[in-house]
Amino acid sequence: MGRVLDYLTKKLERGPLHMTLIDPDKASGAAAAQVAAAAVALGSDAIMLGGSTGISPEGMTATAKAVKEAVAVPTIIFPESPASVTPAADAIYFMSLLNSRSVDRVIRMQARSALEIQRLGLEPLALGYIIVAPGMRVGEVGQADPVPRDNAALAQSYALAAEYLGMQLVYLEAGSGAPAPVPLEMVQAVRRVLHIPLIVGGGIRSAEEARALLRAGAQILVTGTVAEQQGIGPAFEGILAEVRSARGD
Repeated sequence: MGRVLDYLTKKLERGPLHMTLIDPDKASGAAAAQVAAAAVALGSDAIMLGGSTGISPEGMTATAKAVKEAVAVPTIIFPESPASVTPAADAIYFMSLLNSRSVDRVIRMQARSALEIQRLGLEPLALGYIIVAPGMRVGEVGQADPVPRDNAALAQSYALAAEYLGMQLVYLEAGSGAPAPVPLEMVQAVRRVLHIPLIVGGGIRSAEEARALLRAGAQILVTGTVAEQQGIGPAFEGILAEVRSARGD
C-alpha cells in the first residue's frame, strides 16, 4: 500500500474525511496555497488539484509546489488529462470515468499516462469515477451518460463493478456547481453494496447537506465550489465541523 492510500485508510478507521478541491486554472500558486492552508487549519484531510478544462503541466506543477510548501497533508492530482501529471504532487487519482461514452476517458488516457506516472514516482490511487445527473461541465467534457438521480441501482452497479475490477476508491460526482448533491438514497444504496471507500462530491454547499450525506454513508466529502465562491467562510467551516463531529473530533 502506498503512503497516501495508507494515510487515507488509517484516517478512515476513525471516521469520515474531507478533501478540498482547488482548480489551478482559477486559483494558482500563492492563491491556491492560501486556500489550502486555511482549509487544512479547519481540518481538511487532503488537497485535490484539478478542474474540467484549462489545466496545463506548468500550472499544475506551480500550484502543486506551492500547496505542498503550505500544508503537510497529501496533495492529490484530480486529472483532467495526461497534461495534469506532475511530480510535484504526492499522488494522482488513476481514475476511469466508468459511465463515459468515450473509450479515451475509460482507459486510453490512463494508458497514455501510466509509464510517465511510474517514471515520476507518483502514487496512483485507482478510482472508479461515476457521474451522477446533472453532471455539469465534467459530465460534458467527460462525454458521460450521467446516472439518473432516481436510479440508485445503476449507481450500485457501476460502483460494485469498480470494486470487482480491483479499484481502491469509488467517487460519486454530481459535478462542480451542481444545484444539489448526489441524492441521499443513492449514497445509501451504494454504501450498502460497497466494501471500498466512497467519495461524494458536487453541489455540497452547507453543513446540513454535509451532515445528511455523512449519515447516508459518504466516507469522504469533496468540496470546491463553495470555497471558490465564498472563500473559507461560514459555509465551508460548517461543512468541516460536520466532518469533525462525525468522527468524534
